[in-house]
Formats: sequence, structure tokens, C-alpha cells
Amino acid sequence: MRAICGAIITAGAMIGMGLTAIGFGTRYHSGLQDVDKDNNPILLHLSQMDKPLVFILVFMTATAIIGLGIAFVGLAYHHHRRHHEMLHLYGHAADKHPTAT
Repeated sequence: MRAICGAIITAGAMIGMGLTAIGFGTRYHSGLQDVDKDNNPILLHLSQMDKPLVFILVFMTATAIIGLGIAFVGLAYHHHRRHHEMLHLYGHAADKHPTAT
């Protein structure tokens, strides 16, 4: 359950990042047509952009990283529990292995 919750959080963050990219494109699409005296495009840095768009980009990136972390840790814990259930089912202790004689 933890792994699927992390995957859902990550999927939501990825959808949000896509919508943020559409927002950036809509807001700043005309900036690529501006050129300087050497005919190079004028680049707009992240510090020069709208603060709400930058905030949502940072927030969605952090949410995606946290969601991926939850998904990986949840999946690792799931496999750990299933491993111990298998050991319990077959009667082996966790630190003992059957030896060949």
C-alpha cells in the first residue's frame, strides 16, 4: 500500500509539472523571438520569471522526489515482509540456512 501511495503522489506531481510547463510556455513563448544585436536569442533566467510559476515548479519537483522515495521505500519494505513470511511458512529461521551434508 505504501508503494502505490508513493506512485500516486509521484503521478500527481508529474501531471502538475506538465501543467506547469504549459504555463511557462504560455507565459514566455514570445521571449524566444527576441534577439540581441548579434542575433542571439535573449535568455530568461529562473530568477527573472514570475515567482508563483517558479514556486510551483520547485514544489512539484520536491513532491515528485518525495513520492519516488515513498514508492521505493514502500516497495522495499513490502519485499522485506514477504521474505520473512516465506521464511515463517517454510520453518526456517532468518539467520539459519539448511546445510548440505
